[in-house]
Amino acid sequence: MQRLQSILKRIDGRGYKAYKEIQGEYRFPTFTLFIDYVQGDPFASPSRIRVRMPMDVARYPHEWFAEPHRRIGLEDWLTREWAKNIGKFAFRVGGTGKSGLIAIDRPGQEILPRTSVVVNEQFVEVRLSVGLPARGRTVLGQKAAQMLCEDLPKLVQRALPVSSLDRSRIEERMQLVDNQLAIRRYLQERGWISFVANGAILPRESGVSDRPLTTGKVIPFQSPSSLEVAVEVPHGPAIRGMVIRDGITLIVGGGYHGKSTLLKALERGVYDHIEGDGREYVITDRNAVKVRAEDGRRVEKVNISPFITHLPFGRDTVRFSTDDASGSTSQATNIMESLEIGTSCLLIDEDTSATNFMIRDGRMQALVAKGKEPITPFLDKVRQLYEEKGVSSVLVLGGSGDYFDVADTVIMMDEYQPRDVTREAKQIAQSRANDRKKEGGDSFGEVTPRVPLRDSFNPKRGKKEKVDAKGLHTIVFGETSIDLSALEQLVDPSQTRAVAEMIRYLGRRVNGRQTLAQAIEQLYDEIEQKGLDIISPYAGQHPGDLALPRKQELAGAINRMRTLRVQ
Repeated sequence: MQRLQSILKRIDGRGYKAYKEIQGEYRFPTFTLFIDYVQGDPFASPSRIRVRMPMDVARYPHEWFAEPHRRIGLEDWLTREWAKNIGKFAFRVGGTGKSGLIAIDRPGQEILPRTSVVVNEQFVEVRLSVGLPARGRTVLGQKAAQMLCEDLPKLVQRALPVSSLDRSRIEERMQLVDNQLAIRRYLQERGWISFVANGAILPRESGVSDRPLTTGKVIPFQSPSSLEVAVEVPHGPAIRGMVIRDGITLIVGGGYHGKSTLLKALERGVYDHIEGDGREYVITDRNAVKVRAEDGRRVEKVNISPFITHLPFGRDTVRFSTDDASGSTSQATNIMESLEIGTSCLLIDEDTSATNFMIRDGRMQALVAKGKEPITPFLDKVRQLYEEKGVSSVLVLGGSGDYFDVADTVIMMDEYQPRDVTREAKQIAQSRANDRKKEGGDSFGEVTPRVPLRDSFNPKRGKKEKVDAKGLHTIVFGETSIDLSALEQLVDPSQTRAVAEMIRYLGRRVNGRQTLAQAIEQLYDEIEQKGLDIISPYAGQHPGDLALPRKQELAGAINRMRTLRVQ
């Protein structure tokens, strides 16, 4: 610490690049400070530092991090605690550009594996971004010494050792993640899709806020008795709520009665949520995938023949490629790519689907013969998909009762409350004549694996590599950009940053022999063994702003690369 103070005093008033001298490792009384990267300019990306406290000083109970789900929950909790304390501390040293900034990756409502905090047997480490103080491009060494050698140690003491933490809140987090895991195991053992606890708050604050709705008439969720189960959990009484079993489930009801709100909660239920979110116990199989139509997306040699055949001019649908997919071909592609990477359930909202992909009624069949219609509607494939591939479907529908014939469960949303109307739907299906003919054929069809080629993954723009995430929905990769706006289960910009780096990492290892699914599986095995740090582009520096995406979103991003080539 004294050496750091000495350097900062010596370079005070010099040009900004003099800050490069402080890069290195410094011992403080209770922790070690690593200055991994020093920005070259006060307006550039901030410097990266790590604060590491030995576990025999931090003294966290071993049970807080012994199991993976608890460790993730603890690291997430500490990240939030640091974000809160940084906000209270208000580093105000003045200066130019990012001078005085200190920041940590800020989580949203989900509990995700992150790189912002690391807890293990040896130490607890916090990764931060800092803006080193400057006036113009002149080093403010005295201000930097105050920031790093006086203010930062106070922050560390306030937000790192167990003696400074609110143990009751951490215990609450531990109990929450234990209960969430218990519900996931309950679903997994039965092969079911989702659980929505009684009392859950599903509506969100607004279209741009993922926080729970707290004003106006907020209606807690209440399961119909016919779909209600009680799940035993390690902490507290059994949690009761609605279960969505495997098979084909329809969510119906009038407009503005909560159909899409329920589906949105189910699609986000692939992640665990924090205390107070309202969806803490909305739990969905982690491999469930939301699919939609996506006009204009690129498709590279995907077998969409289960849904689309006999295109005009003899276009191949077993190895279908296009730079500008239609609504129906894009939705067929999204489903087949989801099956290729592995999914347990498709989540589909009629509002974001191609109408001609979802249904073709009897009158249209009478006018346009099947021989002239290349599209087999999802209606005629959804049952085969479940029976042959074991993939369930949850569909939000408001305009087509033809799906009653194939449904296992029909849930009606009525003023934001669910009703089990399966019996009524089946009675309607049996009592009303339907003259449409099934078009699905005898079987679902093949899911064809694809092998990505190495030249697909060129990150260079000119002579330098260019890999960058722009917010939640865009990745710049080399000469092109990747549009992720249709990947609705990508929830955090830190996931998007991780996706970008994972694509770069995979690109160096693609060998032309592994399928896309195999290559992604191998990468996730490496991450499980060595941690998410392995994908960092910063050699010897911390990647403190990454969060782990699912395999499905990584595959989705690769499939949307306009440079992708496969065999």
